[in-house]
Amino acid sequence: MIVEKKAWSFNGYISALVLIAVTIASFTLIGSNTVPINGLELLNIFIFIIVLACWGGFFMVQPNQGKVLTLFGSYVGTEKRAGLRWTIPLFMRKAISLRIRNFESAKIKVNDNQGNPIEIATIVVWSVTDTAEAVFEVDDYESYVTIQSESALRILASSYPYDPRDDGEAEIALRSHPVEIADRLSGEIQERLGKAGITVHEARISHLAYAQEIASAMLQRQQAAAIIAARGRIVEGAVSMVEMALQKLNEQQIVELDEERKAAMVSNLLVVLCGDKNTQPIINTGSLY
Repeated sequence: MIVEKKAWSFNGYISALVLIAVTIASFTLIGSNTVPINGLELLNIFIFIIVLACWGGFFMVQPNQGKVLTLFGSYVGTEKRAGLRWTIPLFMRKAISLRIRNFESAKIKVNDNQGNPIEIATIVVWSVTDTAEAVFEVDDYESYVTIQSESALRILASSYPYDPRDDGEAEIALRSHPVEIADRLSGEIQERLGKAGITVHEARISHLAYAQEIASAMLQRQQAAAIIAARGRIVEGAVSMVEMALQKLNEQQIVELDEERKAAMVSNLLVVLCGDKNTQPIINTGSLY
């Protein structure tokens, strides 16, 4: 595996001043020679040509950018210092952005661990941290990020249910535990992208829904579960209120009720308190007995 290392380069502004002085000196030596061409004259011309070629060694590094330098197919190093730099003109230079990027995956259809088809998408925030691995370990690191992120998303979606199970057993679900799912997804993607010199800063689900073919049935199921839960709370509260009413009547000795009339009273109160429609009052004008 190729590991990133620091490139060999110099400050471009200082190098420019040095090359200007050397270029002027070489040109002056050539122009001042009035004798026929001899060995010294050829040496001056050769030096002048080399100096002119050295001007091709300048390159600019933008902030949060790296330049990968290679020489005849061999990795030389990476220059991350921003500004004007100079190196050997024979070095090939490839720019790599180190800025934080993000992309949103396409909506993919996959089955959760209960076999329900769902639609899911993710947003991944990432950046290149090792330029050598990003350039030489994979063919196209941007395409690699896209494909591997979607692959990790598929595996994650098939490992958890969309909703927690109805039996109340504690478990992580895609819809009810967004923080835990985001951490797991980020770890899954980082495991795949680490070999390409890429760091995942954040990964979160951007879209989550049942597939269209079962969306209507699942909506009815959720509505039924909500109704059952609400009815349970209503019945629990009604029983508590009936118990409190009987206790108050007994403590304050307002009326003496036998077991049969207590049962009738409990039945009437539960009907009134648990009914989903307003009750119609009936006034009893006869005797209680």
